Amino acid sequence: MAQWQKTQIQRDNGMMAEAQAPVIISASRSTDIPAFYADWFFHRLKVGYSAWTNPFNGVKSFVSYEKCRFIVFWSKNPEPLLGHLDELKERNIGCYIQYTLNDYKKEGLEKGVPPLEERIDTFKRLVDQLGQGRVIWRFDPLILTDQIGLDDLLRKVENIGDQLKGYTEKLVFSYADIALYKKVKANLDKSHVNYAEWTTAQMEEFAQMLSDLNQKWHYQLATCGEKIDIAQYGIQHNRCVDDDLMIRFAHHDKALLDFLGVEITEGDLFDPKPTVIKHRDNRDKGQRQFCGCMVSKDIGEYNTCPHLCEYCYANASKEKAQENYNKHEMNPLGETITGK
Repeated sequence: MAQWQKTQIQRDNGMMAEAQAPVIISASRSTDIPAFYADWFFHRLKVGYSAWTNPFNGVKSFVSYEKCRFIVFWSKNPEPLLGHLDELKERNIGCYIQYTLNDYKKEGLEKGVPPLEERIDTFKRLVDQLGQGRVIWRFDPLILTDQIGLDDLLRKVENIGDQLKGYTEKLVFSYADIALYKKVKANLDKSHVNYAEWTTAQMEEFAQMLSDLNQKWHYQLATCGEKIDIAQYGIQHNRCVDDDLMIRFAHHDKALLDFLGVEITEGDLFDPKPTVIKHRDNRDKGQRQFCGCMVSKDIGEYNTCPHLCEYCYANASKEKAQENYNKHEMNPLGETITGK
């Protein structure tokens, strides 16, 4: 069976076109849709489709929202979502937010994000509106430089973690793997950031430090896309696009459960708790080797995020990202993010 069903859409220009109709949308690993393109996305959701350009071959295709049942948002500043979340409820579309909340302003690594106190306030407001567990804290990536050592990172994490107590259940993190990503290395070198690669010993040491710190929080700790096994410190491998969370928050949605291959059986007198049975593995085999995410359709495009973080893996250059964002502003509701 094909991953997604195909359907016909009527484009803005009146022409008909074939589109894939995914059940689960990722918005987005490739750019910050909530921060910069929320109005565009919710307009396209209302229209019923958007266009997407394949980053590897440049081919344009179409994504229909006809079958969409769940959205995973990724953002460093999802404040604009606050004015749109009711639209998802009206459409009976579930969601949760992967919220990257770092603290690199002093070092100038994230010049384009709002002040930390504003971002923490946004986190709490989103939890108040969506409910516990639907906003997941990410400190991602953990980066070492000539200005940031292990103790500095731990203090940064502790400062945020203390303020999120009662608002998050989980902390997801990754160790910056700079040599593996050519864009990251090029961007850091161009900005003259004196970075250092993590050694296995440093990863282990920080895991131990974080585990000790977590004794006062009791958050779930998890790594994103990491090969290293640090389960001995109570740190698991994460699934950022997570069918368990979808089942938790949308267990009433039969169409979603059918797509996931999930059966929920009623409890009985001896064990009143429902039982969740998964009939297939939903892991996305097209992701990185150590990524645990399940299948979803990402609708973002690279080279479009104007946060302009120094360590960005999604922008080939700041200039290209700003150029594309300027194009978006000229046609902010067009088929594609860039308005083309």
